[in-house]
Amino acid sequence: MGKDKVKYVCTECGYEAARWLGKCPGCESWNSMEEEIVPGGRNKGKEPTGHLRAIPLSAITSEEAARFSSGLGELDRVLGGGIVPGSLVLLGGDPGIGKSTLLLQTAGNLARGGERVIYLSGEESLHQIKMRSSRLGINSNRIFLVNEQNLDYLPKLVEELKPRVIIVDSIQTVYTGQVSSIPGTVTQLRECTARLMELAKKDGRTVFLAGHVTKEGAIAGPRVLEHMVDTVIYFEGDKEHTYRILRSIKNRFGSTNEIGLLEMSGQGLREVGNPSRVFLAGRNQKNSGSAVVASFEGTRPLLVEVQALVTPSGYSYPRRMVSGLDQNRLALIVAVLEKRCGIGLSNCDVYLKIAGGVFVRDPSADLGIAAAIVSSFRDTPVPPDTIFVGEVGLSGEIRATTVMEARLREAVNLGFSRAVIPANTARNGLTGIDVVEVHTIDEVLEFIQ
Repeated sequence: MGKDKVKYVCTECGYEAARWLGKCPGCESWNSMEEEIVPGGRNKGKEPTGHLRAIPLSAITSEEAARFSSGLGELDRVLGGGIVPGSLVLLGGDPGIGKSTLLLQTAGNLARGGERVIYLSGEESLHQIKMRSSRLGINSNRIFLVNEQNLDYLPKLVEELKPRVIIVDSIQTVYTGQVSSIPGTVTQLRECTARLMELAKKDGRTVFLAGHVTKEGAIAGPRVLEHMVDTVIYFEGDKEHTYRILRSIKNRFGSTNEIGLLEMSGQGLREVGNPSRVFLAGRNQKNSGSAVVASFEGTRPLLVEVQALVTPSGYSYPRRMVSGLDQNRLALIVAVLEKRCGIGLSNCDVYLKIAGGVFVRDPSADLGIAAAIVSSFRDTPVPPDTIFVGEVGLSGEIRATTVMEARLREAVNLGFSRAVIPANTARNGLTGIDVVEVHTIDEVLEFIQ
């Protein structure tokens, strides 16, 4: 064995260099190079043994993954319909948001269903986990707690207990003795994730990983960590409020557009059966600057309130602030309103917010955003029984959107009697709501006089 060597690895993209660099040549990020120690002689290659066999694509049968439930319908929805055996799931979120609570509740639900679960914690003692489980009402002899950071002990324990699910809380705190660096470094994260992936794929066991996040909100560590796992879920929400949102940003076994809504209580996380009703709770129907949009997240319609505040600007450059939407969408819609409708917003500050803490990506929310901005600008309330659905084009046209029938049905269930939608949109003759078809954004502004 030779002497240990030092290399520098980028925490963002995994680029390796022989010396420290201020700027990574791979992803051009600054101050992202970390020192790693590589044992001497470890990277010497070996000749492969045996024969590599290729299988024709047509000879492989297509089989649907045999999923099983986590006991939480909202988590099952985000996972694509349930837990897939042999999958590796990464759950990220801010400190204190409830990641450990969610994973422990999942373990409790699985144990009640007769499954064995190993819960390995590198952060909390067994007594701390027991205190949380007592608060959640979980007490099962099918949940096996392990307080250990060395991952090399896990394979033997798995072979002995044969669990259906393994939970590691968190991936940044565990390490393997085969790599001579501290937990949380790029090399350790990559090696530990690879070992857990091998453990999951070998016998079809599902592995859940809790992940820390940086101050920017991304999962700590190299991006290669998210590439290696099968599913990446972010646990979002404000710790000062009770509602939490599960959002899938990667899923090899389902949609990446699904969200799940949970409520944090003294007895743990509870499912929210009707998210639209929650997001519209407390809405003041008499104030200007408020409009309801029917967005679509994954396979579910979601009615949310868009709030806008337009005030004269006291600065040389008017402010544009957004919460719950992409900043560029506000700039685009403001430009369309100024150019196509003659709404003078160039000397006004515009603040926009999606009530309830949800982040809306659906382009069909454009029409409601425009209506809320004009309502605040004119100080005229939008009719409270009206919802808006439609994408706004740069020439001021209203473009059609998909799954209109499901959106309108959700609006009917919540008591709305009118919907402003793009012209020539298929809706299969849904009754119970007055539908107004519009071609341009000028026609929409007639509702706000």
